[in-house]
Amino acid sequence: MKKNVLVIGAGIAGMETSLMLAKAGRKVYLVEKSPIIGGNIIKCEDVFPNLECATCMVSPIQQEVLKNENIDLLMLSRVTAVRGEAGDFTVTVEKKARYVDLVDCIGCGECFEPCPVVLKNEFEQGLMDRKAIYLPCAGSLPNVPAIDTDNCLRFKGEDCQACKEACVFEAINFDEEDETREVKVSAIVVATGFTIFPVAEGGKYGYGSYADTYTSWEFERLFASNGPTGGEIRKKNGEPPKSVAVIHCVGREEKGYCSTICCMSSLKFVHYLKKKIENISVTEFYKDMCSPGKRYDKFYREIESTGVDFKRFDTIEVTSDNGSAAVKYRQNGKEATVSADMVILSLGLEPQRDSKELAEVLGVPCDTNGFFKEENDEYAVVDSTKKGIFVVGCAQAPKDVQTSIAQAQSAAGKILSLL
Repeated sequence: MKKNVLVIGAGIAGMETSLMLAKAGRKVYLVEKSPIIGGNIIKCEDVFPNLECATCMVSPIQQEVLKNENIDLLMLSRVTAVRGEAGDFTVTVEKKARYVDLVDCIGCGECFEPCPVVLKNEFEQGLMDRKAIYLPCAGSLPNVPAIDTDNCLRFKGEDCQACKEACVFEAINFDEEDETREVKVSAIVVATGFTIFPVAEGGKYGYGSYADTYTSWEFERLFASNGPTGGEIRKKNGEPPKSVAVIHCVGREEKGYCSTICCMSSLKFVHYLKKKIENISVTEFYKDMCSPGKRYDKFYREIESTGVDFKRFDTIEVTSDNGSAAVKYRQNGKEATVSADMVILSLGLEPQRDSKELAEVLGVPCDTNGFFKEENDEYAVVDSTKKGIFVVGCAQAPKDVQTSIAQAQSAAGKILSLL
């Protein structure tokens, strides 16, 4: 048996798994499709229920991953083939060129401004722009940009080298090439994380129709100190909102399952709003309040004591009314309307868009909701149905940070016992 392990996804669960295995002397190939590590948690400012600083929690883990000699970090990469069985997998990894040297670049950002290409920044939920040479957000790790070849003028046939001319450290190399690597490992851990439910523009929630309707992750970035507004919560006209409506369970009916963390995230938004804006009025509209366990229930009670108004609904609709949003809801046959300056739509979690494709490559099934299927949901929650392949974090189902870390540790422990 070889001692090498492949981990797919460098979010909180993937990093935790990798570090546990690496510290135990195992060689880890950590595959990440983006140019940075950290996953979705680095989009947050605070983490519920204790409201710890997310950056303070994750940055030391990111630094450890980058420095650990037993971790071979393959960014801008994806797994395209898997052969063999537990103890003897051969994995093909396609790695895209970054075109910026990880050693020579000091992260000064002088290459951004000269780039003539302007695009919406996906990491910032489209709330700000980026260039074709870019870092997803301030404070990214590694703090080295990458070139988006799908949009870079040079890779579209034009003779543009504005970023290269701006780099005094000669860190940009247009001659770098994509590569294909084959690695041999004993076990594979899937930690691909999640994305959020899509919300239709012009639908019943007013998204895209009323200017100050935001998804939960857009609002996370509005509050983030490294986000598009520097942490200032403002409406599109630049003024702070005086009243905010937070609508729970958006997409739950269509998807058919509860994402478990949305209520806690929605309650965290009350903390965000009360912290930034004095005398703000917040109304939380919910179908069911999910606050399991003593930690979460305590968090719910603490937020409740701040004066937030909770309203339960059977049906709900958002329309525009003289510059404000009108939230019309029905409960027990009675209708009422609440006016708000800003609306936040709490969206549930769903699998990454390419989960089914990766599952086919690995030879493991997905469940009816598209998450990677565990061997048994009672006693083997990190084992896939294929021996030697494990699934952790939100790749397996929606869950919070603490549970994702616990699953990562469980998978690492199982792999170490097998090896």
